[in-house]
Amino acid sequence: MVELQARLAECGLQMHPTKTHIVYGKDNRRREMYPTFKFDFLGYQFRPRQVATSQRNEFFCGYTPAASPAALKSMRATIKSLNIPRQTPGTLAEIAKQINPLLRGWIAYYGRFSGSALFFLADYVNRKLKAWIMRKYKRFRFHKTRASQFLRQLARDRRDLFVHWQASGTNTFT
Repeated sequence: MVELQARLAECGLQMHPTKTHIVYGKDNRRREMYPTFKFDFLGYQFRPRQVATSQRNEFFCGYTPAASPAALKSMRATIKSLNIPRQTPGTLAEIAKQINPLLRGWIAYYGRFSGSALFFLADYVNRKLKAWIMRKYKRFRFHKTRASQFLRQLARDRRDLFVHWQASGTNTFT
């Protein structure tokens, strides 16, 4: 740590004393147990995960990034602030126009390494859309299952309407 501080000082940089710590990069080759084995950096959480081989016939433990829990919480808060279920005077296309730029950016940034970490976000957006459908149309008011089926069919027919339907398909419906 002292050597690293000296090297950064040569470049005119310094380490933050409370944010900097040494993390053990656990994977298949390094199996020891240490108290700190994961860290967050630029919205990603680096930790040991199951990774497929290039032939995808077996898995191994690799130290790979995915969207951090704090970043996912922030994304859900942003979606919640849009208040989608209350936008009943509008159309689904208007909601798509409002939400697609956000989803496109998040999928491009966080989906690069581990797209499966964004399934929870896609599921959250689908739940908000289901709540919008249940609020807008009387025939779905008290029928969550029928509203889910309607939304799933809509996702199959109009896959281009929402970005997350293109990226994750219809596997994220509850």
